[in-house]
Amino acid sequence: MRRVVPVFLAITAIGTIMAIAVVSALLGGAGKQQNALSYCAPSEFGGNWSSSGAAQGEADAAGLGEESRQIVAMIIAMGKQRNLPAKAWQIAIQAGRTESGLRNLTYGDRDSVGIFQIRGMHGPLSDRLSIPWQITWFYDTLERIPNWEDLRPGDAAQKVERSAFPLRYHRWESMAIFLISQLAGDVQPISCETLPAASQVAQAAIDFALSEIGKPYIWGATGPSSYDCSGLMLAAYRKAGVNLPRVSRDQWKAGAYIPRSQAQPGDLLFWAYDTRNPATIHHVAMYLGNGEMVEAPYSGKDVRRVSVDQYKGLLDFVVRPTA
Repeated sequence: MRRVVPVFLAITAIGTIMAIAVVSALLGGAGKQQNALSYCAPSEFGGNWSSSGAAQGEADAAGLGEESRQIVAMIIAMGKQRNLPAKAWQIAIQAGRTESGLRNLTYGDRDSVGIFQIRGMHGPLSDRLSIPWQITWFYDTLERIPNWEDLRPGDAAQKVERSAFPLRYHRWESMAIFLISQLAGDVQPISCETLPAASQVAQAAIDFALSEIGKPYIWGATGPSSYDCSGLMLAAYRKAGVNLPRVSRDQWKAGAYIPRSQAQPGDLLFWAYDTRNPATIHHVAMYLGNGEMVEAPYSGKDVRRVSVDQYKGLLDFVVRPTA
């Protein structure tokens, strides 16, 4: 079988040298004051969390080749040149790692090529194999997404890429943060050394939710006399001192993702019409342990404590809200 060799940064040696020189110059320049990044990811999305998110990011970064590290450097450099925040660089790195392993591939699904597997409808092949053109395309597309700055990085990457497997971009959160902290110099990520633990905050939320058992479900209600599903979660965590978004699809983005097999009391469970796509989430409940949950179920039923296996479409990950 013929071996296809990825294109490395530039077609000619002169182009490669020029690209590296530009990267070195830009990385040394001053960009917009950067905010700290604070996301951690499981060691394998669909597997177990590592004991140290930071260590996992470093280990993932160590597996990258020289081509990939140069591409990361260019992503950061061009992001700085555009005065984009570090979160934009992180989104591009996570997308590139997911789509191509951060390599400039000459092949892909159908007519997709390059770091971000860009389809032919977006430009001629020569452009889509140009590293600067690809990074420009990614940032241009990202900036057209409304409120992209408020999305979790993996979710923003999905908005750009429109993948059939939207959850996979989260896998590379901690690796992207580690690379940015190593290469950018002026961004210091918030430590994510350990998985967020179930805490007194979670117990306070549980106690509140259980105290509301028997109150009726009313769509759009957030208490104190009635609730819908996300309204109960909102009120319970507010009582515990944590502010959650109002609706279930946004609550999905409000904490650390944990494999459901490792769920702890207080974690949020989610149901979706399409378990591959969190945009179809329609229900949320609070895990109590021992296969039980507390929920505001649906019209005609009151807030109740029941087993988790009530509905189809339970997502494989729970969310552990963080203050």
